[in-house]
Amino acid sequence: MPGNPNLLETLALALDYPMPGRLEELWRRWIECPRGPAKQRLERFLRQVEDLSLGEWEELYTRTLDLTPTTAPYVGFAVYGESYQRGELLAALVRAFREIGLDPGSELPDHLANVLRYLARVEEPLPELAEILPRALSEMHKTLKTLDAKNPYLLVLEAVQEALQGNLTRR
Repeated sequence: MPGNPNLLETLALALDYPMPGRLEELWRRWIECPRGPAKQRLERFLRQVEDLSLGEWEELYTRTLDLTPTTAPYVGFAVYGESYQRGELLAALVRAFREIGLDPGSELPDHLANVLRYLARVEEPLPELAEILPRALSEMHKTLKTLDAKNPYLLVLEAVQEALQGNLTRR
């Protein structure tokens, strides 16, 4: 399995829109995460957002990952832009999600949170996803760091990179 399922699910939750009780739920899940660099980065993210009001956290999320985001959290978009290859990836993800009963909710299937939930549940991820995910994460991180070097979501992206490091390329 690519990465620790609990860690991947927790990182996915950190990439969802903030709501009341979300911070407490993230801290509860954080306790169960395996020790390591990804958990440390997640802790740093949680400590930064716990200093914000819910409204401030929502604004940070929206500015960073929603509407006209600083960085688009869509794996296919980060690598392919709005091209047919992204369309093919979206279709493949829809089929793969359906096979395992994963509901992408209101987000597109290539949203990083959905991709992490998918990876937490499968033994063998889609080969095309495994191939592009490291590059997509690198692009998202580079874009966000360039535009907003102090953004706490950089820590989440770094935690995702740490959590997946080596797990997708071993196949």
